Amino acid sequence: MPETHIPEAKAIARYVRISPQKARLVVDLIRGLKAEEALHRLRFTQKRIAKLVGKLLQSAIANATDRGELDVDSLYVTRAFVNDGPRQKRIRPAPMGRAFRYQRRTSHIELHVGERPGAPSFTRTVEAPAAPAASSSPALAPKKRAPARKLAAKKPAAKTPAAKKPAAKKPAPKKKPAAPKKKEK
Repeated sequence: MPETHIPEAKAIARYVRISPQKARLVVDLIRGLKAEEALHRLRFTQKRIAKLVGKLLQSAIANATDRGELDVDSLYVTRAFVNDGPRQKRIRPAPMGRAFRYQRRTSHIELHVGERPGAPSFTRTVEAPAAPAASSSPALAPKKRAPARKLAAKKPAAKTPAAKKPAAKKPAPKKKPAAPKKKEK
């Protein structure tokens, strides 16, 4: 089967100062979307890397228009992925003269835009099986199925209200005797 070349345009951002794990969260949002819809989704994504991915997508769209063989209105994000870049090793001071090592990760982000071949519709049509030719042979006649039995539905156990306990009577509060009034002189 001969492979057909599908025209694509791409844009790459290298050495981006963000961990690949964080960048993949945003790139996964736009993979397979129409280019215009992907730009809208990136515009309202609350991640720091979303702005850079949006610029990268616009660059890929511009690359597609410069070629002239792709229609801008029918572009899709065909491929989008994030690879690890080099790591910068750093040292942070720690208690008692020690040092903790940590790494600043970088990413290489790559976006490909292109047209979908044939633009398949998303509605699937299912063809009915062809009816067998009418013949006198009973072996070729369709078999009849026995009617399906309905399973008895389990009824949820009815909850009975708990018997209320009679409230214990509280003894009436005792009244304090009135204090005798002092006589004024």
